[in-house]
Amino acid sequence: MTEASALDLPGDDLFGADNLPYGLFTDPGPHDARTTPDGRDAGQPRIGVRYGAYVLDAGAAATEFGSPHAELLREPLLNPLLAAGRPVWQAVRAELREWLTGGSERRAATARHLRPLAEVELRLPFEVADYVDFYASEHHAANVGRIFRPGSDPLTPNWKHLPIGYHGRAGTVVVSGTPVVRPRGQRKPPTAEAPLFGPSTRLDIEAEVAFVVGAPSRLGEPVGQDAFRDHVFGVCLLNDWSARDLQAWEYVPLGPFLGKSFQTSVSPWITPVDALDAARTRPPARDFPLLPYLDDGDGAVAEPGGFDLRITVTLNGRRIAEPPFSSMYWTAQQQLAHLTVNGASLRTGDLYASGTVSGPEPDQLGSLLEVTEGKGPFLADGDEVTLSAWAPGPDGARIGLGEVTGRIEPSPGG
Repeated sequence: MTEASALDLPGDDLFGADNLPYGLFTDPGPHDARTTPDGRDAGQPRIGVRYGAYVLDAGAAATEFGSPHAELLREPLLNPLLAAGRPVWQAVRAELREWLTGGSERRAATARHLRPLAEVELRLPFEVADYVDFYASEHHAANVGRIFRPGSDPLTPNWKHLPIGYHGRAGTVVVSGTPVVRPRGQRKPPTAEAPLFGPSTRLDIEAEVAFVVGAPSRLGEPVGQDAFRDHVFGVCLLNDWSARDLQAWEYVPLGPFLGKSFQTSVSPWITPVDALDAARTRPPARDFPLLPYLDDGDGAVAEPGGFDLRITVTLNGRRIAEPPFSSMYWTAQQQLAHLTVNGASLRTGDLYASGTVSGPEPDQLGSLLEVTEGKGPFLADGDEVTLSAWAPGPDGARIGLGEVTGRIEPSPGG
C-alpha cells in the first residue's frame, strides 16, 4: 500500500474527507499472542474510520499523533466516544480530517494505520441501550392502511398529530451480514379456525434510517427539537425484518412483538450528523397545526429537520426500490422530542429508527408488503436483501451511508 493509493481518493468517492463514518473492526483469523503496532491485542475490536476502500485504525493514529482523545479512540467500542458529547465529537472529527488530508509527512504517517476493508471483519459498532421504531412515512402508513383497512381512512386519527412508535428489542440488533434465521411463531390464516405454529410464511423487509444517541439526558427532562445535535451522534441504515403473519395475529391491542423482535440489522458505519449538513431539507407541508413541542414551522426550529437521503433496495442483486427519505412526514428531531416529552431519559447507545421509508411512486416502496399489495411473494430461504444509500455533500460531493445486508436462512427444524 502506498500513500497515493490509500489517501488520494477520486472526487466522487462516497467515503472521502467530508464523510468519515465510524465503525468497529477486528483482524480475522486466529490471533495467538499478536499485538497491534500500538501494543493492543490484535483480536480486540478497534474503532475504525472509513476512508475510501480502507479503514483507519483511529486509536493507533491518535496515539502516534499525541491526540488528547487517544484514550477514547482506543476503546473497544464507540460508546465512550458517544457519551463524550458534541464538543468532543467535533474536535475528533477535525483531527481525523487533518490526519487524512494534511501535509505529506502527516499523511505518510496516517497511511501506516490504514487497513484494506477486505482484510478486516466489521462488528456492531456500539452497544445498543434501547431501541425505538417509529412509523414516520405518510406514504407507507397510508399504503398499509389501505391493505389492512380497505374502505376506511388509511391513516389513524392520531397519525398527523404525533410520531407513532413502539419500543423494540435492543438485544437482537445485529450488524450487517449476520444471517437472518426465519422466525417461528403463531399465525392464523383467514381460513383457519385456530392459530397454527411454525415458520413465518410472510417474511418481509423494512427499509429504514436510524439515529444513534450519544449524550444522555436526565430522567424527567424532555429534550427539545433544537437539542438534536447535542444528543444525536450519527445516522445509519437499518432493516427491521418483519414477519407479517405473526405480526397480523399478535399486534392487537398492544402492537408489534414477536413479528419484529427476532432481528433488526444495521449498517456497520455510523455517519456523523455533522457530515450531513448539505443534506438538510424541509419536511413535507403539515396538514394540521402541531403542538408546540412538535412545531417545526418557520421560526419554530433553528434548522430544517429533514434529510435528503437516497436509498436503494436490492433483492438478490436486483434493484426493487429507491425510497426517498426526504418524503418522511415526521423528522428525527420531532421523534427525539416526542420520545422524551413524557420525561423519558436518553441513554448513550439508544437507537431510534424512522420506520419504513416509502415514497409516492411505485418504485419507491420500502417493504414487500407494499410492493405486492399484501399478496406476496415474500422472502424465501436463501434470498439476500441489501440496503444502501447516499446523501448530497458539500460542493456536489456525495456522502455514502454504507450498506446493510441480510440473507434468509431456514427456520431450525423446517
